[in-house]
Amino acid sequence: MINRELIRTKIVQLTYAYYQNGSKNIDTAEKELFFSLSKAYDLYNYMLALIVGITHESRRHLEVAESRAKREGTPMPSRKFADNRFALQLEENKMLLEFTETQKKTWNDEPEFLKKIYTQITESEVYKEYMESEEDNYQADRELWRKLYRTLIENNDDLDSLLEEQSLYWNDDKAVVDSFVLKTIKRFDEKNSSIQELLPEYDSEEDKDYARKLFRATIMNADEYQHYMSEASRNWDFSRLAYMDIVIMQIAIAEMMTFPSIPINVTINEYVEISKLYSTPRSGGYINGMLDAIARHLVESGRLLKQVRENS
Repeated sequence: MINRELIRTKIVQLTYAYYQNGSKNIDTAEKELFFSLSKAYDLYNYMLALIVGITHESRRHLEVAESRAKREGTPMPSRKFADNRFALQLEENKMLLEFTETQKKTWNDEPEFLKKIYTQITESEVYKEYMESEEDNYQADRELWRKLYRTLIENNDDLDSLLEEQSLYWNDDKAVVDSFVLKTIKRFDEKNSSIQELLPEYDSEEDKDYARKLFRATIMNADEYQHYMSEASRNWDFSRLAYMDIVIMQIAIAEMMTFPSIPINVTINEYVEISKLYSTPRSGGYINGMLDAIARHLVESGRLLKQVRENS
């Protein structure tokens, strides 16, 4: 689940913090990096567990409604949502159960939020269409949760505030995690029952090694990379750059120099996008131009053995 987009973002955050906190202990900072990445994986599992938590909340409401129907002699309420096949499969998923058993905090600790989001769900058009539909199969049940997640969970201010209170590490992770939760929902297959695999923490050891190498190269070769910036920035007003811009460019140069298989234009584009989130409105243009100039300078001087994209 932890991909290079997330790794790059975390390294930007941790490198900036490394220079700001003054301790300058690279081993401690590296441990913090991997802890921060592991918290993103925790959030992935926690968001899947939210679907189970909402399902439990629906059953509590159903029990009340069924008791009232028996008492008043009225028709019994539908169990369609409470017995949603996808949610039941997720509830029994061995990997998710293993995660929830190790956590001190569960969605049962957030009853007010569960009540509120359950109400939002039952009032939504997605829910009403599902309940009224004659289609009654696993695919329809799974598609319901994909739609509910996209419309009511992916962008939910109350949820964002709650997650921020629970962990500072989750402030910037949810957008990436949401994409992986939706990918997981789409991958679920009824025939896999409780042994359906969730996404692994890392797709491969290669990505974990990438994180370690990139972070260490960024810190240990800082003087060298900042010298490259100075050499290539004669036509740029270096003083106008925010400190975060310098950190972002330092990491981008580390990636260019350390990973021969990653094209220069990919590296530049990735860090320009990160700058749009973490630096000033004008930073993207500066960073794009400066990294292009730095890359060309390094290639021309023979220090970087890659091809530079040609200006169109």
